[in-house]
Amino acid sequence: MLNIQNVHKTFNKGTINEKVALNNLNLTLQTGDFVTVIGGNGAGKSTMLNMIAGVYPVDKGQIIIDGVDVTRQPDYKRATYLGRVFQDPMMGTAADMEIQENLAMASRRGKKRTLRWGITAQEKKIYQEKLAQFDLGLEKRMSSKVGLLSGGQRQAITLLMATLQNPKVLLLDEHTAALDPKTAAKVLKLTETIVAENNLTTIMITHNMRDAIHYGNRLVMMHEGQIIYDVRGEEKSALQVSDLMEKFETASGEEFSNDRMILS
Repeated sequence: MLNIQNVHKTFNKGTINEKVALNNLNLTLQTGDFVTVIGGNGAGKSTMLNMIAGVYPVDKGQIIIDGVDVTRQPDYKRATYLGRVFQDPMMGTAADMEIQENLAMASRRGKKRTLRWGITAQEKKIYQEKLAQFDLGLEKRMSSKVGLLSGGQRQAITLLMATLQNPKVLLLDEHTAALDPKTAAKVLKLTETIVAENNLTTIMITHNMRDAIHYGNRLVMMHEGQIIYDVRGEEKSALQVSDLMEKFETASGEEFSNDRMILS
């Protein structure tokens, strides 16, 4: 479903601020893979998602989604293949529009425009059923402006919007990092349910090692723009946080020093 082949990306090339963000990155995901990604600051995690989404051009290498080479495609063309949820709950929704209007906009994305007015009763019913899964009371507030919602409620809507059309690849960039622990746990649980029910190929960046171990069928660790550890299945399920720290130190030759990840 997703194939990243020998991808390189360097920012500010030829200057004193030159930074190699991705260094011969290779990653292949099969349909339905749910991959959690961890690594220290500057490891290349978010850059990898941005390269998949087409935010930055690739210096070298290929990115293939569902058999289509999208390496040179602009971001707006790749959007038909992707769903994405950012760390900031303010991104991904239109604050001045109602909940149901945001969902309708996401549901109709990429489809041919018609002269049909408004949102149908059938559409409203579907949106209410899906919102009810979050157990946040949003199904009773369909006409509320999204800008009036809490960060957790807004992030839940963004997740639903990103998955309404069953994207080829779902990109989650620390999408629960800005939420309180209780709401984050609820959004993560629903993420797991949506991914499983729709067999979505998913990449989830997280700073929480426990979440990285618990969720998904595969875990990758990045360091200096490369994948230094890749584990899946029962071996992944049996991991402890201490195991990941040891793996990092063995593979990178450095001591893991990201307190945010260790203490999560």
